[in-house]
Formats: sequence, C-alpha cells, structure tokens
Amino acid sequence: MKRHLLMDCTAVKDYLYESEEETYQSFFTDIRIALHLLFCPECTLEQRNLEHVKNIMETDFFPPAPDFEEPIMEHLQTMDEFEEEIDAPTGVSFRNWVIIGFFLLFSLASAFFGLNFTQIAASEGSSFLLPVGITIGTALTCYGAFFIASHLKELSARFRLR
Repeated sequence: MKRHLLMDCTAVKDYLYESEEETYQSFFTDIRIALHLLFCPECTLEQRNLEHVKNIMETDFFPPAPDFEEPIMEHLQTMDEFEEEIDAPTGVSFRNWVIIGFFLLFSLASAFFGLNFTQIAASEGSSFLLPVGITIGTALTCYGAFFIASHLKELSARFRLR
C-alpha cells in the first residue's frame, strides 16, 4: 500500500481539530499537512478560522476578573467589629421554648379526646394508633432537637458539660 504525498481533507481537518498537546505527528506528516494546506484553499480557510477562534478564546472570550479579596476581607473585619459592639438577643428565649413545648405536648395529648376510639377501632382496626403514635413521637422529637440545638451553650453551662 503506497502512501500518497498529499493528504485528504478529512484527515487534515481531523488533525487541525485535535489538540496539539494530545497528538504527536512525525516530521513527514507535518510536511504533508503543510503541503495540503498550501494547495487546498478550503482547509487553509478552516485553519485560519480555527486559529482566530483559538485567539479569541485565549484573549478576549473571558474578561479578566477583578480582585475582590481585599474589599471582602475589609468588609468582614468591619462586620466583626460591628457584631462585637451590638449584643442583641437572637432567637426565642429559653422560657418561651419551654412554654411552647408544654403547649405542644398538651395539644398533642389532648387532640384525640373528642374522638370515639371504640368506634374507630371497630371500623379501622386497632392498628390506627400506630400512625398517631409515630406522628406524636416525630413532632416531639423534632421540637426537642431544635430546642437543644438552639440552646446548646446554655444547656452545656447549666449541666456543666464540657
């Protein structure tokens, strides 16, 4: 099988589209591609377009980003100074959490007083209490978790945990 001196357009375009870092061509192949580009105006135009796009992508496509490090750090320092000056209460107080907790517990426990459990148990079966118990348990567990998470420092100091 004899190699032709000039390459076909598809092989040259494939070579042009590939990255230079990914492929290594021999010196003879580079000469054949250069000869093809010399005699084929379509491939030469494609090479010029690709070089133009490459130049745009390297230089003009992404504008340089401004350096925001110094203004952000200055703003964070002023925020720290501002937070030290103001000592405002945040969140719900310990007393209000306890009052809301008792109200939640009382409302969950008394919500079913008006229901006729014998009639519901006869029609639905006794397994209807399982979803009720799961709902009450989930509500109380979530409330307790939020209470502990929001008052971790106070509870640690109160029960001398460390």
